[in-house]
Amino acid sequence: MQGVRFPSRYAKALLDLSVEQNQLEAVYADMQLVAASIGGSKDLELLLKSPVVNSDKKSAILKAVFTQLNKVTDGFIQLLVSKGRESFLADIAHSFIAQYKSMKGITVAYVKTAVALDGATRDKIIAQAKSLAGGSIEIDEVVEPELIGGFVLRVGDQLIDHSVSGKLKSLKREFSENLYVAEI
Repeated sequence: MQGVRFPSRYAKALLDLSVEQNQLEAVYADMQLVAASIGGSKDLELLLKSPVVNSDKKSAILKAVFTQLNKVTDGFIQLLVSKGRESFLADIAHSFIAQYKSMKGITVAYVKTAVALDGATRDKIIAQAKSLAGGSIEIDEVVEPELIGGFVLRVGDQLIDHSVSGKLKSLKREFSENLYVAEI
């Protein structure tokens, strides 16, 4: 259970430090870069989790990979490596990003569609998401052809399913639960 809590604690500490140092936006950009880099490179992820590679080597590799980091972010990463917590760097980065968005009042709306959204449709979905959540909205789009048509919108714990496959599943469920049996 401790593995679940302490990345958010480290992220909160970094968030507080970046606010105190007036570097919040720069650290946020750095954490997005770190999360994307580790998520996009299985080798980097495995290196950070490897108990065989010593901390000095990991520190040198991270300095070589992330050359343009803010001094607050760089110092934080070096602290993680010195404490042996570098394997949780991606979790800490994701937690930082979530806490930043929460602090700024940004709600993430997840949209699944059968085809890529055009501008007008995206604007309508953003308006619907704003009516559900209020405040500013950030859209995370995923194309899933299995939906056949329509969209599925998730904002927080609310789900709106206007997909063709969702309607078909609903009809199937209604027909299977129908108690009416025609007499012949």
